[in-house]
Amino acid sequence: MATATVPTTYDASSIQVLEGLEAVRRRPGMYIGSTDGRGLHHLVREIVDNSVDEALGGHCDTIVCRIGADNVVTVSDNGRGIPVDKMAKNNTSALEVIMTVLHAGGKFGGGGYKVSGGLHGVGASVVNALSEHLTVEVRRDGKLYRQSYKRGVPQSPVKLVGKVDPANHGTTISFLADTEIFVAGHEYNFDQLVQWFRETAYLTRALKLTLIDERVDKEMTFYFEGGIVSFVRHLNRNRHVVHEKPFYAQREMPTSLVEVALQYNDSYGESTHTFANNINTIDGGTHLSGFKSGLTRTMNDYARKNGLLKGDETLSGEDVREGLTAIVSVKLAEPQFEGQTKAKLGNAELAGAVQTVVNEALGQYLEENPQIARRIIEKCLNAARAREAARKARELVQRKGGLDSFSLPGKLADCTERDPARAELYIVEGDSAGGSAKQGRDRRFQAILPLRGKILNVEKARLDKMLQNNEIRTLLTALGTGVGETFDPAKLRYHRVILMTDADVDGSHIRTLLLTFFFRHLEQLIIDGHVFVAQPPLYRVKSGKEERWVYTEEQLKEALGALGEKAEVQRYKGLGEMNPEQLWNTTMDPTNRTLMQITIEDTVEADETFDMLMGAAVPPRKKFIQTHAQEVQNLDV
Repeated sequence: MATATVPTTYDASSIQVLEGLEAVRRRPGMYIGSTDGRGLHHLVREIVDNSVDEALGGHCDTIVCRIGADNVVTVSDNGRGIPVDKMAKNNTSALEVIMTVLHAGGKFGGGGYKVSGGLHGVGASVVNALSEHLTVEVRRDGKLYRQSYKRGVPQSPVKLVGKVDPANHGTTISFLADTEIFVAGHEYNFDQLVQWFRETAYLTRALKLTLIDERVDKEMTFYFEGGIVSFVRHLNRNRHVVHEKPFYAQREMPTSLVEVALQYNDSYGESTHTFANNINTIDGGTHLSGFKSGLTRTMNDYARKNGLLKGDETLSGEDVREGLTAIVSVKLAEPQFEGQTKAKLGNAELAGAVQTVVNEALGQYLEENPQIARRIIEKCLNAARAREAARKARELVQRKGGLDSFSLPGKLADCTERDPARAELYIVEGDSAGGSAKQGRDRRFQAILPLRGKILNVEKARLDKMLQNNEIRTLLTALGTGVGETFDPAKLRYHRVILMTDADVDGSHIRTLLLTFFFRHLEQLIIDGHVFVAQPPLYRVKSGKEERWVYTEEQLKEALGALGEKAEVQRYKGLGEMNPEQLWNTTMDPTNRTLMQITIEDTVEADETFDMLMGAAVPPRKKFIQTHAQEVQNLDV
């Protein structure tokens, strides 16, 4: 057996220093998160973000992104154009420094940008390092400059290549992502980019953003004069609103620009989305905290002042946010994000700034619109009454042992492991599949919870009604986290919660209902990476003594090619059709199984999707079904 060679010395010669952009190519995940599809799309966003920063500064109003048939991405704007003059410190063109040096640019206090989305200043240089080739053209002061690179290395100095109309100014960057890094190829997703372009256009009022995909011959342009007010209207387009015109406020504070738009609808959920310098802060942060406290205080002050609250009645934060759609957008010079993903804003001063804006502007809005104010407060009071009913229902259930972690549901087959980090819960459809799962599992760390039938669609129900549903109560008891005001993710009893449903229409529906429940009421469990979907096989292909388990239609073709077209094929629609040993080998054994982790890459898109698929409005759902009808596979007939 070969043995690894262990260095006998550890001295200065053992230390390696990566020069220039070599570190990016060696460890790309540190800079763009991953080298899969997400990382590939991240390259586009980095370059477009630079152009958006020009727009935020008032220097650009048009951005065009083109994905060529050859997979070359070209981003062009009509901004000021990247500076090309030489920097005194190293006698190198500023353009080349920006494109080849990490943490170089106009976003580090040099006065180039008052506001920018870039915190780390590595965008352009990282894209350059991870591209097979990249070319920059700068139109500035009536002149056209160009420089080309291969895997981050300049092929020549910046060149003056001609003259242009002085009115034609800006920057154009073309790059081909390097397949040595992105081994899966150039699989750009037009719909995914469209969602982000639309969101960016909403957040940057009067910016024209165009996406062209020559591979599929698609083109879309976004321009919203209304900014985040248009954004709120878009999110509420399938809902019945309480007041027609959204509330909007914009204030320039000492350290930031704060924008807030909100509108109430008759749903029971909340859709509040926060952004900092156009970056979707899905984990919230100080601006969200300020908004929540400002909203709660303002609603209570108005209701109490106008005699709409009785006695010691008080509206809670949940009460005033039921049926709320809101966008909170802040722009600031020095954003402090928590982590490379920029998912949470940490600037302490933003909490007070946003709270002040909401208190002053929303308070004035309610005073000037008493009829709208009364309708909103009445909705909040209805939510408060429902919350009180839910509290009583929760207490009643707890007295009966329904939500008490010391009285677990009888149908739960628990595991012996008591460390949540090592334990997993399979949520299984029906008693038949539950029986197979219970017999086939490893009872040391795998718990099984069979659910009977379809749980309540929580998109159309308040918390009090939801808690009357036996299956949801059973599920909450097993999880141990509580829900609503009592929700505590630290009490989760299993750090892997796995949805395992049948591979048919009913199974898909049950899975969707469960995901709706988790997204609307236990979203933090998804964010923390605790929710998974099991991938049971669709077919068993057998020829003689050889058999293969097949999970996709493509694998079925491969299996039939290998075992012969006359091989026996068995289609598994229900988990109960497999015996315990088969279920363990294919779907539950950690060494063989495939789990799909549920993540939320775009909270706005997820919110829209759940509202469209599970909400009260029928026409959007009908349109979605008609549009995607031809894409359906394995439909039961």
